[in-house]
Amino acid sequence: MTRAIAFARRPWWWWLWLAAALACFAAGAMLAWNAWRTDPARPALWRVSGPNGQTATLFGTIHALPRPAAWQGGAVDQAMAASNVLVVEIAALNDGAQTARVFHRLSQTPGLPPLDQRVTPALRPALLAALHALGKSPADFSTTETWAAALTLAQGEKPGQSANGIDQALLRAPQLPVYELEGAEAQLAIFDRLPEPTQRRLLELTITPARGADLSAAWRAGDMAAIEAQTHQGIMADPAIRQALYAARNHDWAGRIAVMMRAGRRPFVAVGAAHMAGAQGLPALLTTMGYRVTRVQ
Repeated sequence: MTRAIAFARRPWWWWLWLAAALACFAAGAMLAWNAWRTDPARPALWRVSGPNGQTATLFGTIHALPRPAAWQGGAVDQAMAASNVLVVEIAALNDGAQTARVFHRLSQTPGLPPLDQRVTPALRPALLAALHALGKSPADFSTTETWAAALTLAQGEKPGQSANGIDQALLRAPQLPVYELEGAEAQLAIFDRLPEPTQRRLLELTITPARGADLSAAWRAGDMAAIEAQTHQGIMADPAIRQALYAARNHDWAGRIAVMMRAGRRPFVAVGAAHMAGAQGLPALLTTMGYRVTRVQ
């Protein structure tokens, strides 16, 4: 009884401290739960059939997610079991050191204008704010080509974590031989070949706030309408950028997939879900090439 009385007679500030401590503990526990919980997902999946028994699977991935997603099982596992090669954009995606070496080699050129001089005056405050968020200044990009500066800033603002990306998950312990459609060097070379005015437009669009649907939610729901809408927003709103980064690559990939199918391979094609969207997406392109494409999830 004496201990109970003493406990009840604690000063007011002690109770305030206890309430604050409990609130911090609860907030920390909630953050930990949000970080570790797994979100259910039913991403889009298609079966491709050819006139002579050829088959393939198209699986739309997402490169980063805020939390792990439960996307395996069911139709995805069945499609993987029916395939004999895993086709991805970059086979060495988990080799960050190799990608960094390629990025540095392609991105560095001496004698470039200051980075803040490569955007319109109206966007310079936004550029400086984006650089400040990364702890950098225009001087840090004195030898960095404009496209590479844009990609660096885009990575700083990218929602989610690449460690939770589906491409990386597939490549950590691949069940099938892996074939890459591009590779890191070929993919970065697409940006490197952009004319300087287009690179500057890419940089300006990167630092311009874009409004759109939550891509991670759209991917988990297999909402291809929402994903297609995003292929016309942000940097993809520029026709030259969209042609280089989206339309031209999709046409190239569709041709490569058709060649694999004709050679008797049964590819499980896992690339960004945006590449599956719309009239220039892989399902539509393969349909125009005479294949039967059926969405199965």
